[in-house]
Amino acid sequence: MTAPTTVQRPTLGILWMLGSGLSFVAVTGIVRWLGTDLPAAQSAFIRFAFGLAFLAPTLVAVLRAGLPEGTWPLFALRGALHTAAVTFWFFAMARIPVAEVTAIGYLNPVVVTLGAALVFGEKLAARRIAAVGVALLGALVVLRPGVRDIEIGHVSQLGAAVCFGISYLVAKRLSERVSAGAVVAMMSLTVTIGLAPFAAAVWVPVTVEQLVALALVAVFATLGHYCMTRAFSEAPLTVTQPVTFLQLVWATLLGALVFGEAVDPFVILGGAMIIAAISYITWREAVLRRAQVTPPVGATKG
Repeated sequence: MTAPTTVQRPTLGILWMLGSGLSFVAVTGIVRWLGTDLPAAQSAFIRFAFGLAFLAPTLVAVLRAGLPEGTWPLFALRGALHTAAVTFWFFAMARIPVAEVTAIGYLNPVVVTLGAALVFGEKLAARRIAAVGVALLGALVVLRPGVRDIEIGHVSQLGAAVCFGISYLVAKRLSERVSAGAVVAMMSLTVTIGLAPFAAAVWVPVTVEQLVALALVAVFATLGHYCMTRAFSEAPLTVTQPVTFLQLVWATLLGALVFGEAVDPFVILGGAMIIAAISYITWREAVLRRAQVTPPVGATKG
C-alpha cells in the first residue's frame, strides 16, 4: 500500500508541538493546584469521566460498528495499564515539583523503545542501546539517589512512566487492527471503568471549583493530544521531538513563578539528557525508515 503524499511544513509542525506542550503544562499546573485535597484515584476518575463525555459520540459509533475479534482483551489490558499510570501520575503531581514530574515523564519513550525490542522483536542496535543508557543516566541526574531523599512521589512518577510506556505498546498493537479514534475512545471507557471502584473506595466531597478544574484538565489534555497529532502530520518527528524539551522549561517556570518551587539545574540537565537521547533515537529510526525503500510485509521497526 502506497502511503499518501503529504506536504511537510516544519514551522507549522513546531507551532503545533508548542501548543501541545503548553496544553500539557496547563494540565500539570491545574493538577498541582488541586493538591492533595482529592485522592489521586478520585481526581483521575473525574478527569476521565469528563473525557468520556467529550468522546461519547465517537464511542457510540465504535461500539455500534463492532470491534474485531480478539481485541477486547487488548483493550482491557491497556485500560488496566492506563488506570495504574494515571493514578500514579495524579499522586506524584500533587507531591513533587512540576519540573521533576515532567522530566521523569520523558522516560515514557525509553520504556516504549525497550518494550518494542522485547515485545515486537525490534532490533536494539548498539547506538540505540547507548541512547537509552544516556536517557537512564539523565533520570539518575534528576533523581540523584544517595545525594538526596527519593520521595514516594518520585517512585510513583517512575511507575507512571513505565505503565504509560507499556500502555502505548499495547496501543500500537491495537492500531494495527482498529482506527485511532477507536483506540482513544475505548481507552477513555476502560480507564473510567477501571478507576471507578478505586475512586468509590476513597471518595470525598467535591467542590464546584474542583469539578471545574478537572473539567479543564480534560479539555487541555484533549487539546494537547490534538495539537500533537497535528504536529506529527505537518512535520517529521525529527523536527517536532526536540521541541518537547520546552515543556520542561515551561514547567520549571510554572513551578517557580506560581508555586514557589526552587529551580533545580540538575532537573534541567537530566531532562535535557533524556530528550537528547530520545531525539537521537527518533532521528535514527527516521534514517532507517528512509533506507527501507520497500519494507517487508508485517515489518514492525520504526
